[in-house]
Parts: sequence; C-alpha cells; structure tokens
Amino acid sequence: MSQPKIVSAGYVSLDITPAFPAEGKKRSFKEIIRPGKLVEVGKATIAPGGSVSNTGLALHLFGVNTVLIGKIGNDNFGRILLSEYQRLGANPHFVVSEEDETSYTVAIAPPGFDRIFFADSGANNTMTADDIDLGEFADAQIFHFGYPTLMHRFFQHGGEESIRLYAKVKEAGLITSLDTTMVDEEAPAGKENWQDIFQRLLPYVDFFTPSFEEICALILPDHYAALLKEAGDDDICLNLSISRDLVPLADKLLEMGAKAVLLKCGAAGMFLKTKGQEDMEAVFANGRISTTAKVWANQTMFQKSFKPDRIASGTGAGDTAIAAFLYSLAKGYEPRTCLENAAGAGAMNITRYDSLSGLLPIPELMQRIRDGWETQDFISD
Repeated sequence: MSQPKIVSAGYVSLDITPAFPAEGKKRSFKEIIRPGKLVEVGKATIAPGGSVSNTGLALHLFGVNTVLIGKIGNDNFGRILLSEYQRLGANPHFVVSEEDETSYTVAIAPPGFDRIFFADSGANNTMTADDIDLGEFADAQIFHFGYPTLMHRFFQHGGEESIRLYAKVKEAGLITSLDTTMVDEEAPAGKENWQDIFQRLLPYVDFFTPSFEEICALILPDHYAALLKEAGDDDICLNLSISRDLVPLADKLLEMGAKAVLLKCGAAGMFLKTKGQEDMEAVFANGRISTTAKVWANQTMFQKSFKPDRIASGTGAGDTAIAAFLYSLAKGYEPRTCLENAAGAGAMNITRYDSLSGLLPIPELMQRIRDGWETQDFISD
C-alpha cells in the first residue's frame, strides 16, 4: 500500500496559545501564574487542537489517507475548526451536536517549560463508540484514539466505552494505538481507578503511546510524587533514569496487556519496549503493513531528542511525534527509524506556536537525520 490509511479518532478542540517572548529572563510557572499579576504576552495562535487535530492533521500533511473522527458543537468555535480543517485540505468525519459546545483549550507554554492546559472538553464528553462507524475505515492499517482520559463517556463505569470500542476495532483486524493525557485530580477523571481501566483495556491495544508523566501519575502515583519532589522546579523528564523509571513502567504496561509501549519523555526523548515474537505476530497478522514480527519483537530502545532550531511552544509536540511514528510504522520502517522520525517531528513541532506549521515532510526529516542532526543528552543510563 503506497499511501497508508490511518484512522485518527477521539478528542478534538480549538487551541488558543498566547506567545511568550523567547528572549529575556527565564520565568518559572510560579512567577507567571500568580494571583493579581499581569503578564504581557504576544499574538495568540488559534489552531485546531486535541489528538484528532494534532496527530490526525499531521498524518494528513505527511501524505497519509487519514480518517478524522471527532465531535464538535454547532457554534463559532466549531465553525472555526471546520474552516481550518478545510483550509488544510482535510475532510473530517465530525459529529455535530446541537446540545454541546465545541471544546477549547488555552495552552500556557513559556519557552523552556512543559505546558499547562486549561481545557473545556465540551462535546467530547458525550461522544461514544457508536459515533465511530467501522464501515468507513475497514481497510485502514491503523486505528489511533487519543485522550479517552478527557472524554467522560470513555472513562466512566470503569472505561467500558473504551473497551467496547477497542474490542470491535480489533475484531475488524486493525492495528490499534492509544494515547492519553494528564488528568486533573479534582475532575471526574481523577476519581477513576485508572489501573483497573488499563488492566481491562490494554489487552486490546497494540501500541500504547502515553507520555511518561501522564501514565506514571495515573498508575504509579507514589513514584510520580517522589519524582516531582526530586525534580523541584525542573522538568521531571530531565531527571529520569532509563533503568529506574522507564524500563519498570514499560514492563508494567506490557504486563497489563499492551503489545508495545512508546513512552514520550518530553525534551529528553522517547523510549520503546515491545513484547516477544508471538505477541508481535498477532499485531501484524492482518498483513497490511510490510514488516515482520521478528523486526519488532523484544525491542528495548531509547531515542534522544534532536536539538530544535528554536523553541516557541511544546503544544502538540507529543501528538505530532506519534503521527510520525505511526506513519513510519505504516510504511514498514524498522523500529529505530520509527523512533528517530518521531523524535524529529517533535523537535520540528516546537519551533512554532501551533502544532503543524513547523513540520517537515517525512523524507526531508529523514534526510536531516541522516545528515547528522545533533541530539541532546538529557538521560545518560
């Protein structure tokens, strides 16, 4: 299949990201987010956001035949979203609700720090597995769903809706991929038993692609709290250990049922760990990807991040990295190349305030990597 076909479904929103000056004193979040303080910022970027936009539209720009599925409201934000998709030549399969508002997110992303998001999930909260018509993409290679952690119907009742969705997608023969988000401890999602949800859901997930922080916080909260204390005001991902932090977490997720785990580690890079031959044979059993289980079985590898040309905003960096990974997977590239392309896309993403305009076509990205793109050494072991 010369042109991959991938489904990108799940959370969709309109992202509003104010620009912070890259020059001058580096201010911590504690200095920026302070009651009564006025902080001058630059022009706001208003762009499609959420997993469907960040991962799905990146796949579309990479040349993938992408099926984009989400839910919006019949309102101004929804019309802006649709116009942006159409401007990019994409034709999304959006359910339009008359009762729910379109989701929006305000992303606070000062240079040198991870992002803080203020999010209204809106119509995402009423989306269900029935809104996803398998008949529209039965011939696709990969099904990717993003952010069930923010979508009420997909995490309520022990994640029953997520499990129902993934069970029917696996029955249809597609390779499955799943991404998550951080969870607000005071919101409804923060009251769920996520360890139990993932224990039941991950057996249906081939490639699990969360960030280290979000999944560690959900299933190993005590370890995450200790890491936060150790990091202080620094980025937690710059203080990680492969042997102490990444390998045990990936092993736990594999034991819970995932076939391959890709942990996004922010500015540090990305970590991949996969199961053995038999499990990976089941992943590629549909024959829609020109690779072999032998190539993917028993892999453990860390990919250092590439040095970005500039840092504008990290909004959507992890999502676009996943898009490059899934594109590369669908094209039949070996695991190391998939990881390199993912890290490269993330490095290009952060050079702009939106998620897409900094991206390079994958062939150009691969050439830059071959030409010796400098990496960053934040994790040593």
